[in-house]
Amino acid sequence: MPLPASVRDRLLALCDGRPLVVFDLETTGADRTIDRIIEIAAVKLTPPATVETLIRRVNPGVRIPRESTLIHGISDEDVANEPSFAALAPEIAAFFEGADLAGYSIRAFDIPVLMRELDRAKVPFALEGRRIVDAQTIYFKKEPRDLGSALRHFAGREHTDAHSALADTIASAEVLAGELERYPDLPRAIDDLHRFSTPAEGRFVDPDKRFLWRDGQAVFAFGEYRGEPLADVAQRHGNYLDWILNKEFPEETKRIVREAQKGIFPVRA
Repeated sequence: MPLPASVRDRLLALCDGRPLVVFDLETTGADRTIDRIIEIAAVKLTPPATVETLIRRVNPGVRIPRESTLIHGISDEDVANEPSFAALAPEIAAFFEGADLAGYSIRAFDIPVLMRELDRAKVPFALEGRRIVDAQTIYFKKEPRDLGSALRHFAGREHTDAHSALADTIASAEVLAGELERYPDLPRAIDDLHRFSTPAEGRFVDPDKRFLWRDGQAVFAFGEYRGEPLADVAQRHGNYLDWILNKEFPEETKRIVREAQKGIFPVRA
């Protein structure tokens, strides 16, 4: 897919002497501390008019959870014969050399993951001196996604009593009713609407985000066993579950742990 000429010209106009690399990653999951890159795509704009594209798939060396495959469509089979990131790292670092960076949500996720992978491959990559433009930050600042903005959009009025519990409740009800009116393709059955309004990743087991789904199993999203299946930790490190129960963790976390001690583990619906 070529970069539209109008987009190319507008971004080249941003450049003040150095290249700008717009990039995105697909990964084995959404945890920037443990997940691995399986695809990287980048477009480099270099003044006055050069545009280069880099697209590489990567064998991450670990399984791609089925929950992630459902999002990006890339399976273990798709990357089985692709090179490792370490093999591609020098080429990727050279493509990014001396460039400012841009993308969507890259500060929170893509940059930390890329830096971790390059560090693992022992290929130098520094942020110092680079400018970073995050389109998500701009979007959220210019188009607030709070209750007040939703009320203006769907009910056509200002939220004059913001942060009053009853006023917020009524505003939320107005927004939901407005969404049902505005979007005729929204489900009308509560079960279907529940599924529709679940975050697209749907990756967390519990509302406190202490456990997440990988290949249908609950795995730890925190602590020294982060990324390991709850069932494995319960079998091999039962004292760790005891430790959780004796600390100030949310009740739902403790409920899941107590069930795990009995050999009962979360099941994905």
